[in-house]
Amino acid sequence: MALAATYKVILGSIAFGIFWVLAVFPAVPFLPIGRTAGSLLGAMLMVVFGVLSPDQAYAAIDLPILGLLFGTMVVSAFLEQADMFKYLGNLLAWKSRGGKDLLFRVCLISAFSSALFTNDTVCVVLTEFVLKIAKQNNLPARPFLLALASSANIGSSATPIGNPQNLVIAVSSGISFGQFLKGLVGAMLVGVLVNAAMLLGYFWKALSVKKKDVEVASVVPDELEVENGVISHRFSPATMSHQTSFNSQDLEATLASAGVTGIGDISLRSRQYNTDNDIEPSGTELKENGTPGANGTNEHVILVDGMHSKQLMKPSASRRIREAPIEESAAEVDEVPTARWRRIAWKVSVYLVTLGMLVALLMGLNLSWTAITAALVLVVIDFKDAQQCLEKVSYSLLIFFCGMFITVDGFNRTGIPSALWDLVEPYSRIDTASGLALLSLMVLVLSNIASNVPTVLLLGARVATSAAKISPGEVDKAWLILAYVSTVAGNLSLLGSAANLIVCEQARRAQVGYNLSFFSHLRFGVPSTLVVTVVGLLLVTIS
Repeated sequence: MALAATYKVILGSIAFGIFWVLAVFPAVPFLPIGRTAGSLLGAMLMVVFGVLSPDQAYAAIDLPILGLLFGTMVVSAFLEQADMFKYLGNLLAWKSRGGKDLLFRVCLISAFSSALFTNDTVCVVLTEFVLKIAKQNNLPARPFLLALASSANIGSSATPIGNPQNLVIAVSSGISFGQFLKGLVGAMLVGVLVNAAMLLGYFWKALSVKKKDVEVASVVPDELEVENGVISHRFSPATMSHQTSFNSQDLEATLASAGVTGIGDISLRSRQYNTDNDIEPSGTELKENGTPGANGTNEHVILVDGMHSKQLMKPSASRRIREAPIEESAAEVDEVPTARWRRIAWKVSVYLVTLGMLVALLMGLNLSWTAITAALVLVVIDFKDAQQCLEKVSYSLLIFFCGMFITVDGFNRTGIPSALWDLVEPYSRIDTASGLALLSLMVLVLSNIASNVPTVLLLGARVATSAAKISPGEVDKAWLILAYVSTVAGNLSLLGSAANLIVCEQARRAQVGYNLSFFSHLRFGVPSTLVVTVVGLLLVTIS
C-alpha cells in the first residue's frame, strides 16, 4: 500500500501518537484524561484531520468483537455471583504445604481460569486473595503477584475468549474455538509449567518458610486469628467479606440496657445473651454458664477488656432467653431450607449455562452471538432486575475498543504500517527459523510499546497475507503464532498487558497493600517472557 497524502501521513501519525501515549501512560501530566478518553480523542482527531470520513470511522468499529466482549463480561459477572471465584480461592488454600506449593497452585489456577473467564477478570478477583494468603503464611507478596499476572497472561493464550487480542484474531481469521484450543493448548501448558519453574527457582529462598509457621497458620480457622492469646474474627481471604456470628454494636446495646458501660473489645464466654429489661447488674464475682446464685438468680459471666464481670438474671428472664430463639427458629425452619435450595439451584443453572456456552463455542458456533445468548439466558433465569449485573460490565473498556478500532484503522490508511512491513516482510517469513525469530521479536517489542491489541490490529492481516504466499495451510498457523507471542509478550513489562496493570493497581489498593514496581516486574518478566516464547513457538510450529 502506497503512502497517503503528506498531510494525512503527518496528521494521522499525530493522532495515533496521542492515542498511544494516553493508552500506555493514561495519567500524563499534560493531559491526564485516561485510556478511554484517550482512545476517543485519537478517533475524533482521525476524523477531524480528514484521515477518515465519519462513515469510515463507524465502519471501522468491529461489532462482533464488542458483542463477544460484552457477553463474556456478563457471564463472568454471574459466575462471580455464583461463588465460582470463591471456590477457586478455597482451592488455593486447601491443605497447603508451604510457600512453594502455594505458588505452584496460583500459577495453575490463574492459568486455567484465565483461559475460560479472561485474564483481566481473574486478576481483578484473585489479587487481594493472593495477597492475604501470602501474609497469612508469612510469605512475600511479590512472587505471588508475579505468578498471578504472568500465569494469567500465558493461560489466556489458549482460547479465543482468554484475552482481547485473541478475540480480535479469532474474529478476523475465522479460526474456530476448537482449532484455537487445539493449536495452542500444548504451548500454553508447557509455558505455564516453565514459568512456574522459573518463579520457584527465582524465589526459592524467599518461599522457604519454616514448617512450624505454616502449621500455626493452618491450625487457626480461616475466619479467625489469634492476637494476644485471644481468638477474634478477621476478613476471610476466601470470601473477602467480614464473617462474624455476632454484631458487636448489638452486644454493646444489650449490655448498655443491662447497665454495663465502658465496653471496649468484647469476647463472650457464654453464648446466651438477652435484651430484656429484667437483667439486673449486681456484684463483681465470677460465675459461668448460668451458675445459680443468691436470691434465686442465675449468674452469667462476660469478659470485658480482660476483666470478668457478673450479671444476675432472674429465673424468669433466664427461661425467656432459652425459649425465644427456639420460637424464632421454629418460625423460620421452612423458609431457610427453601432459600438455601433455591440458591443452590440458581448456582447450578449458572454453571450449566456457562458449560453450554463453552460446548457451543467448541462446536464452532458464532463466537459473539453465542456469548450474548448465554448472557441473556442468565439474565432471564436470574428473574430480577439485571441492572446490578449489567453495572459490572466494563463499558469503559468497550468504549476504549471503539476508539482504538477507529484510530488504528486511520493509522493503517496513512500507509506507514504497510511501508514498514514491506521492509521486514522478506526477512520475517514463518517458514524459516530466522524469519520466525524476527517476527516474534517485532511482536514482543510492539506489544510492549503500542500494547498487544493495537499490535494485532496493525500486523494481523499482513502476517496472514505473507503466510498465504508460502502455503494456504500456513495462514492459520501464522494467526496462532501471532496470538501466542502477543499474549506472552504481556509478561515482559508492567505496561505489556492490562492484566499486569490490574494486578499492580489492585495490590496497591488492597487492605494488605503492596506496590509492585515497574523494575521489580521487569527483572523477572524479561527472562520469563523470552524463555516461554521460545518454548511455546517450538510447539506451535510443529503442531
